[in-house]
This record gives sequence, C-alpha cells and structure tokens, in this order.
Amino acid sequence: MERKEYKTRCGNIVYWTNTVLLSRRTLVFLPGLSANHTLFEKQIEYFSNTYNVLVWDAPAHAASRPFSLNFTLKDKAIWLHEILEKEGMVSPILIGQSMGGYVSQMYLELFKDASGFVSIDSAPLQKQYLKKWELLFLKHTEIMYRAFPWKLLLYYGSVGVSVTKFGQKQMRKMMEEYSNDPRYYCSLVGHGYRILAQAIELNLSYNIYCPCILICGKKDQAGFVKKYNKEWLKRTGLTMYWIDGAGHNSNSDQPEIVNSIIQTFVENT
Repeated sequence: MERKEYKTRCGNIVYWTNTVLLSRRTLVFLPGLSANHTLFEKQIEYFSNTYNVLVWDAPAHAASRPFSLNFTLKDKAIWLHEILEKEGMVSPILIGQSMGGYVSQMYLELFKDASGFVSIDSAPLQKQYLKKWELLFLKHTEIMYRAFPWKLLLYYGSVGVSVTKFGQKQMRKMMEEYSNDPRYYCSLVGHGYRILAQAIELNLSYNIYCPCILICGKKDQAGFVKKYNKEWLKRTGLTMYWIDGAGHNSNSDQPEIVNSIIQTFVENT
C-alpha cells in the first residue's frame, strides 16, 4: 500500500492505495469517527492482493492533520469522490464502519457510480429513524466528552467499542494519537456528531440504489446502533449479518467472519 495525499481547502487528506488495475474490483474502506486507517488492518491484509483497495485517515483524523473543522459530511463525500477519480478507481464498493457508513450513504446520495455498499456497525442517514431528542443529543456530545478525564475516555473509548483484546488494544492505540491534545479529540468527536446531525436534518432521500448488506456486532453497545439496524432491516429487507463475539468494531473483533461476508458480497455483486 502506498501513502498519498490529497489537498483540500481545509487541509490534506492522507490515504493509502495499492496498484490500481482496471481488471480488478475496487474496495474503499472508510473508518469510523476517531478511528484511523488501521481499523481495517485485517481487511487490508486480506483483500489488497486481490482487489484495488483504498483506505483513508478521514479528514481531521490521525495523519490527515492539521485540518480545519469547518467541513460537512457532504464535503467528505465529495473529497472521497475526487480522490477516487484521481486514482482512476471506478465502480467502488464502499465499506464503511460507523461514521464511514454515513459517509458512504452521503456518497450514494451525491454520486451514482458505486456498485455496492457494506455497512459495518453504522445506521441509516434517513431522518425518519431518529427522534428529535436524539438529533439534539448528537449536536451536544462535545460537552459530554469534555466532562471526562482523558484516561477515562481512553478506557471507555476502547472497551466500549470492542469485546476482544485485539480490538480494544487497536482502538486504544488509535485514540492515543490524541493524548497530547485531548481537547482536540473532544472537538473532533463533537464536530463529527454535529455534521452527522446536520446531514440527517437535510432530510434527503438517502436511498441505497446499489446492492447493500448490513453487518452489526451482537454486542454493539455504541449509542442506538443495534436498534437502528433492527429498524433498518425491518423497513428495507436488506440482508443483515449479526456477528457473534463482536462489539461496535465488529471487523476488528471478528475479522475472519467479516472478511468472509465481504468476500461473498463482492463476488456476488
């Protein structure tokens, strides 16, 4: 995988790709809020020899800093599209974990060139799924995060998203990149939830026009993700995979199972 950069008005986005071949399918891995590209470590190892692969440190995350926090979810989707065009990657299959799944849905709303979408421990962007108080809560999470000492945030931030030692260690290492500036971490998370709420309030269709599967850890305790996925399944009839022994970062907790599901999806799409 080769490290590259893409310049935007807010800063540079760092991403990684392998050698792009037109004869191969393109898989785009989009990490969740506060995570970085290493979240998909086991997926990159598994897929990079067979498919065109791209993974990024999302804007304002990890290596994609410094980066001004004055962008929207729509901006992220547009920048992703521009990066894919730059790399000559066509008909991508978007694989988004948590916030990465919301970026994927905004991408699908704006562009009609994706050939598939894998949602991992994410939820629908459509406004109908959320109550008013839930949207209000999303806008004020930064205040809550600032109330916790950094050591507690590190602990709950890792244990709260993963149920395996590997997944917890991986998430803690990603969070530790912000140990020298915990206030920035709180601002980053707060900004992420705000732009998510703003995207939902746009009340766009967010219809998924391409093949799609939903993946969620049976022990996912992040917010109301499990509740949203149950309702998503009920209203759309999409194919759902509940992962045993997995929390919110199910691709880290059970990489072999998740990789197999993605592999089958790609082959059948």
